[in-house]
Amino acid sequence: MKDTPQTAAGSKRALSKRTRAVHAGTRRSQYGEVSEAMFLTQGFVYPSAEAAEARFIKSGREEFIYARYGNPTVAMFEDRIAAMEGTEDAFATASGMAAVNGAMMSLLKAGDHVVSAKALFGSCLYILEEILTRFGVEVTFVDGTDLAAWQAAIRPDTKVVFFESISNPALEVIDIKAVCDLAHAHDATVVMDNVFATPCFQDSVSMGVDVIVYSTTKHIDGQGRCLGGVICGTQEFVRKTAEPYLKHTGGAMSPFNAWVMLKGLEHIDLRVNAQADTALAIASALEGHAALENVLFPGLPSHPQHALAMRQMEKGGTVLALDIKGGKEAAFRFLNALEIVIISNNLGDAKSIATHPATTTHQRLSVDQRTHLGITDGLVRLSVGLEGTEDLIADIMGALEAV
Repeated sequence: MKDTPQTAAGSKRALSKRTRAVHAGTRRSQYGEVSEAMFLTQGFVYPSAEAAEARFIKSGREEFIYARYGNPTVAMFEDRIAAMEGTEDAFATASGMAAVNGAMMSLLKAGDHVVSAKALFGSCLYILEEILTRFGVEVTFVDGTDLAAWQAAIRPDTKVVFFESISNPALEVIDIKAVCDLAHAHDATVVMDNVFATPCFQDSVSMGVDVIVYSTTKHIDGQGRCLGGVICGTQEFVRKTAEPYLKHTGGAMSPFNAWVMLKGLEHIDLRVNAQADTALAIASALEGHAALENVLFPGLPSHPQHALAMRQMEKGGTVLALDIKGGKEAAFRFLNALEIVIISNNLGDAKSIATHPATTTHQRLSVDQRTHLGITDGLVRLSVGLEGTEDLIADIMGALEAV
């Protein structure tokens, strides 16, 4: 088996993200296959008892013990996403929430302090509000867009700072470098969920992020096939902190899902760029529509953090939010009138997807909590797919007539 080099042949020029997404981490068996091999096995055979003993004492990167600990197909995906993200290493998990949970739980113990942005996906909120506090971790929530709030909340004993680079679903944008600087001044580890920005649009490492997590279920698969997650960071953190926790608690990615994710990475750059272009066109077409209170999209100049988003990201992302006048009833009429856009709760898919967060992903929150996070009863999250731009605009405009 052989790793693909990360630089162009005969030079020190670093390969582009698009090229790394196709080739990085490739290992070929003795058969020389073109498509990555899928190693559907739960265990591995040792040539001798002595070899088994040696491998359990210390296994090399190309030596495997058990699928929960590692697998050649999974290792290829880990190396490829790390190469794209610009981190030293990565650990692939069974889902995005396994990645968030694994990153946080492996770092924290009773008595530690966490500062987090309050605008988060519902399951992330559950981990912070319910699970971590149950085990004696103190959590302080702040307005993620307010640097003064971060500065006031981060203490000398703060262990972890957590946020989504773009919040789900209200699309608040965090000043990543500024928050990282505040956290590092107190030696806190920055853990960031970067799903909405994708691995293509943002260089998180250069801004100071220590640990980057993804739900690979979203843009990395990109076709609604498999669950998955990944934790990216230094080799020290990934192999000595995150891996021991995850391999002993069973959060590893399956080889089949890793193979699907590898195939998704091959064309992620093409997909998300096309989706982002369409998202901007839709947002621009809808802005000022009489049926809408607001159109939220980081790529629009009207977005409160537009300048910051464009400084941090190459494009505005693939997701926008529509605040429909008339609340839940109007939002439901809009959703039910859509013909191309489907109603579901995923995002980053080739198919455009509409979600009503107040009654689905964030329904467990109180009305006051949702209001505070900008999740009104009329808010619809729209994940833009790969359909024709004009078709999507016509579909959405037609559905708004039903409002």
